Amino acid sequence: MRNGLLKFIFSWKMLTLVLILVQIFIIFAGFYWLSEYQKFFFGGFTLLSLILTIYIFNKPGNPAFKMSWMVIVLAFPILGGGLYLFIQTNIGTIGVAKRLRHIFTSTKSFAKQDPQTLSNLLKTDKDIYNLANYVLNSRNYPIYENSKATYYPLGENGFKEMIDQLKKAKKFIFLEYFIIEDGIMWSSILEVLKQKVKEGVEVRVMYDGTCSIALLPINYPKQLESFGIKVKMFAPIKPALSTHQNNRDHRKILVIDNKIAFTGGINLADEYINQKKRFGHWKDVVIMIEGEAVSSFTLMFLQMWNIKIDKNEYEKYLKDIYKVPTDGYILPYSEIPITHLRVAENVYLSSIYNAKEYIHIMTPYLIIDNEMITALNYAAASGIDVSIIMPHIPDKKLAFNLAKSYYPELIKGGVKIYEYTPGFIHAKSFVSDDIKAIVGTINLDYRSLYLHYECATYLYKCQTIKDIEEDFKQTLKKCELITIEKYKKNKLIDRFIGKVLRLFAPLM
Repeated sequence: MRNGLLKFIFSWKMLTLVLILVQIFIIFAGFYWLSEYQKFFFGGFTLLSLILTIYIFNKPGNPAFKMSWMVIVLAFPILGGGLYLFIQTNIGTIGVAKRLRHIFTSTKSFAKQDPQTLSNLLKTDKDIYNLANYVLNSRNYPIYENSKATYYPLGENGFKEMIDQLKKAKKFIFLEYFIIEDGIMWSSILEVLKQKVKEGVEVRVMYDGTCSIALLPINYPKQLESFGIKVKMFAPIKPALSTHQNNRDHRKILVIDNKIAFTGGINLADEYINQKKRFGHWKDVVIMIEGEAVSSFTLMFLQMWNIKIDKNEYEKYLKDIYKVPTDGYILPYSEIPITHLRVAENVYLSSIYNAKEYIHIMTPYLIIDNEMITALNYAAASGIDVSIIMPHIPDKKLAFNLAKSYYPELIKGGVKIYEYTPGFIHAKSFVSDDIKAIVGTINLDYRSLYLHYECATYLYKCQTIKDIEEDFKQTLKKCELITIEKYKKNKLIDRFIGKVLRLFAPLM
């Protein structure tokens, strides 16, 4: 215990934490010093706060974000105004956005929409045709036929299939995950990867830089490289304040030979397959894509891999296109926090507004804006069965208090909210009318919809949609319906905290 504490104290993680705290202290000390000269600065900063408030109010973007910033800037003119200017002018974030725009422009030719597919879709459903055009024009991801999807209602089921498919790899394996943690799951995958490298298969692994703080050694990339695996950390945590570190790579992508792709809620850690108990039973899902649609996931991975140095390597990995018997339409897409286009939220909203019979949702978090609240309540008031399954045992208490603050207005609007009594729901899925579904990494919260890099798969008229709905029904049997009376039984202090947090929800 003592040796472990000493090791942490003299570690890179501790140094990073100390340096960041020092920078925060210097900033606050500077503001405190300025406050001593408030008779000179108060008028100027008050004027600045008013100018910033007018600027924020008129700036394009979500009203909830603007309201949160306006409150902070007006309540704390010096600190709030300085923080806002720092975030808006941060060089790191601006540089990343510029590079990504260049990458998306230069790789546009590798994501061509098949006109016959669009024509077929137009004859089938004009609403889905319009949605496909929206995603294509906004993010340049096509909708595909000649593809199929397989759904796994538990992380452990999906994990088994991932191992089986990894063993079949012939050319390349790409993995991009928010979390990688040493344990049964990652060790099993790593053994297969090492064997595949020996067989001449190219293996690349990319994981989010937050892992280096709590889950993996800072030199872990070198360890993997010693096995012949190519490795990158996305946005490593550095001892310097930067808003770029607020935009995490939350995606979960596994691509094999441009033939098979996996996504869904699971990261590469043992709780996702219930080999480690954290918050009761961990309910997660995985979806496997086969055929032409895999190309979009291959492209997503390569775009992020080349975020620092864009290499002209896309043709090599996208030239071999695999077709399988058409099983409906499949539209993979990603979300990126560098534009005002909110594709992920708009796809969700489209699913809600176009539902005819039901819209069934599983999500671990419920921190939503007025547009989403309006859509859910509108659908419920229209006679649509709107049901949301949430965790009963949360992983983040404050986020759960905040989520519950939305319960009353949704329940009064006719939305049915359930909590999964065995534990924690980490699945992110929408399914409606037995013909449309979304499975991916995108939570119903501001971080996923506005701040993180995310991905998902939209399904239309695929056979596996019935499996997704059946999973929802089976999961519902283990849930408790939340009523206004049950909500009011929550501690008064928890309800109060949730309502206060809503003021700053977009910035959390």
